[in-house]
Amino acid sequence: MHSTSVLILVGILGMTLGAFLAYLAIRGRSSVDRTQELEQRLREANNKLEDFQLQVNEHFDQTSQLVHNLTESYKEVHEYLSNSALRLSNQDIGRQMLEAGSGKLKEDDKQLQEMGPPKDWAPKEPGAKGTLDEDYGLEKEAHVGS
Repeated sequence: MHSTSVLILVGILGMTLGAFLAYLAIRGRSSVDRTQELEQRLREANNKLEDFQLQVNEHFDQTSQLVHNLTESYKEVHEYLSNSALRLSNQDIGRQMLEAGSGKLKEDDKQLQEMGPPKDWAPKEPGAKGTLDEDYGLEKEAHVGS
């Protein structure tokens, strides 16, 4: 009977060890499959990011081109109006439009720029408070003594 029970015990131990090794093999393969799945998802995410970056670059390139076209169109319209003003109206008006488009200022405009803002805030008398002073126009209240 000894040999039969030992044989049964060895059989049970062998089956248990086989089941444990099979579990480890399946778990290891599952881990490899999971790793491959994560790598695939990472590649897809990187591809989507690269596509998005390309779309952003294309957007800004096109925006830059459209703004450039808009600027050129503005210049053409301004030149057309200036030339028409020279032909159809007083030459002084035409020259003023041309100067305005080129960024040049007339003498009168330069003098206006050199003038500063009005100085109505300055004190009228030495030591007097200006109109922008916090206390301007407020008279001190006389304290009634006790």
